Amino acid sequence: MQKENVKSPWQWVPSLYFAQAIPYVVVMSLSVIMYKDMGISNTDIAFYTSLLYLPWVIKPLWSPIVDMFGTKRRWTVLLQLAVAASLVAVGLVLHLPNFFVASLAVMWLMAFSSATHDISADGFYMLGLRQQQQAAFVGVRSTFYRLATLAGQGPLVVLAGVLATQLGDVNQAWSIVFFVLAALFFAAFLWHGMVLPKPDADHKVAGTSNPLRDFFTTFWLFFRKRDIWLIVGFILTFRLGEAQLLKLVAPFLKDPLIEGGLGLTTEQYGIAYGTIGIAFLTLGGLAGGYLISRLGLKRCLWLMVFAVHLPDLVFVYLSQAQPTSFAVVCASLAVEQFGYGFGFTAMLLYMIMVCEGEHKTAHYAICTGLMALGMMVPGMWSGSLQEYLGYQHFFIWACLSTIPAFIMAALVKIDPEFGKK
Repeated sequence: MQKENVKSPWQWVPSLYFAQAIPYVVVMSLSVIMYKDMGISNTDIAFYTSLLYLPWVIKPLWSPIVDMFGTKRRWTVLLQLAVAASLVAVGLVLHLPNFFVASLAVMWLMAFSSATHDISADGFYMLGLRQQQQAAFVGVRSTFYRLATLAGQGPLVVLAGVLATQLGDVNQAWSIVFFVLAALFFAAFLWHGMVLPKPDADHKVAGTSNPLRDFFTTFWLFFRKRDIWLIVGFILTFRLGEAQLLKLVAPFLKDPLIEGGLGLTTEQYGIAYGTIGIAFLTLGGLAGGYLISRLGLKRCLWLMVFAVHLPDLVFVYLSQAQPTSFAVVCASLAVEQFGYGFGFTAMLLYMIMVCEGEHKTAHYAICTGLMALGMMVPGMWSGSLQEYLGYQHFFIWACLSTIPAFIMAALVKIDPEFGKK
């Protein structure tokens, strides 16, 4: 075996999933904070940033192309360069009079590149590691994905707040943040071009002389899986409550007390949610990955479903009490984020289990596309629903929306041995 085929996963798994998270965090979370700073309404923020999920929803439509042409390694490296260029472009258009429309257009391109990168990177993960390693490193990949989220929503948000104060120009402050992100992502492109291994299994999937038939066969094989309706239902409902809640966290934390929010500054948001919260999210992901590796996914499932959803009650408390103590806010967010990080590990490993076998890259893309659909549609209406209900009643509704996830968890089938070391 070639030496490059036996490179330690520690050389590339952490950095690969750190890089995978950056554009997703930018499009789904950082954009929400940025547009809130720029005076865009909650309804428009929730609707248009949720609509940016669409490339992740429909990525299964082109996932077989990644299988049929080129290697996962080549796709991964080149798409990282494309994302770096998109980040530069966002920084440039923020100075335009119609910055909202222009930045959304560029983010659409970034989302498309990022969604395709997810296909290739997840496929490379499954090809470059043995099944036992995949289970062992699921906590690692989740951790470094969350660390990227911390970098994107913590220090960079604080930087945006400080620069906005010093420069007196919110748009200029956010432009600088995007240029910093572009430099970071370009470094990831260079690094992975050097360190990603070249596993023997990484080659285009052998097809027939009819690529179109191969394309549809990939989908046909996925939707012929046993208990497919349970698989689809579980993936779609697992994040139903979070899909609505997530888009309103930043507006809620930043809106003034008189409007039902907590009145945090951009810098305080970056510390409370983007740093402390994400740090506990990361710890939760590590703990979840470790527990599954010891007990298996089946024995951990119910504990993890409860861990994901019950801490949403934290936002019910915060919206009712509106505590002015920054320490209380930070502690509350730490509890909520730890639970989510701990429990979401189950969904990651569940999708890997579902996709075992031929066409695993394309089938994993279908799973993540379904998960994105479950985030996009509820998120689109969440802003207008919050403005109608107010924060207090909205967060109660978000908690009630988690009930379908518990029902599906009771029905879904899990291999008793899957995930154990």
